[in-house]
Amino acid sequence: MHEGVSSYIKNNVGTRNKRMNREEIEALFVTVPPGAVLMRDDRTKETWSVNIDSFELCKFPITQEIYKAVTDENPSTFNGDRLPVETVSWIEAVIFCNELSESLGKDTCYTIDLGTEKIAVNPKANGFRLPTEAEWQYACQAGTKDIRHGDLNEIAWFKENSNNRTQEVGQKKPNEWGLYDMLGNVWEWCSDIYDETVYGTYRVFRGGGWCDQERSVMATTRRRSHPFSFKIEDLGFRIATNSK
Repeated sequence: MHEGVSSYIKNNVGTRNKRMNREEIEALFVTVPPGAVLMRDDRTKETWSVNIDSFELCKFPITQEIYKAVTDENPSTFNGDRLPVETVSWIEAVIFCNELSESLGKDTCYTIDLGTEKIAVNPKANGFRLPTEAEWQYACQAGTKDIRHGDLNEIAWFKENSNNRTQEVGQKKPNEWGLYDMLGNVWEWCSDIYDETVYGTYRVFRGGGWCDQERSVMATTRRRSHPFSFKIEDLGFRIATNSK
């Protein structure tokens, strides 16, 4: 277990609305440098390039102890403080981002109207948010074009080695930028709508999960589902914030 997570657990597990420790939270982030990433949709065969500004990305998927410390809830199917939170919808991930931002005195990134299911994003806010899928893929590939940053058994929990469940974060080898569990363990929600003309408000998730076979656990694999109703035991999230 990476000491950043252990330190956070020691200092921050507690009741809801407990003021979060800013320094411990900030220690969980790595700075992703600016660059560009080539995206591809296997369904439409479309490819496109996206320029990426520098941003901050959490080293790990959000764990259950962090989720509980912020929301006082744990929706996960597999229980364990150091396991990634899962069985969480996109909107629940977004609400978590806002609540964590508020607890640290930061601007919230999302304006949420649950009645109309309309979500607006303030791209200049200094609070926490989900990464865009271009940011996610760029960070996963660590500036390369590789579909994986090493032997899959060494970098990810997937069908062949997961024992049919999530595993504690930070045990596998990180990529070159110090990011753990980008592939496998749990899929990760991203901020983007997938294809509004075909799928409406469906949001993207990336990275593969503990029950996926090797062919699905790649930096380029894209999936999508409903942001309010879809939740499953191999889908979680990690958070980002704009660089200072």
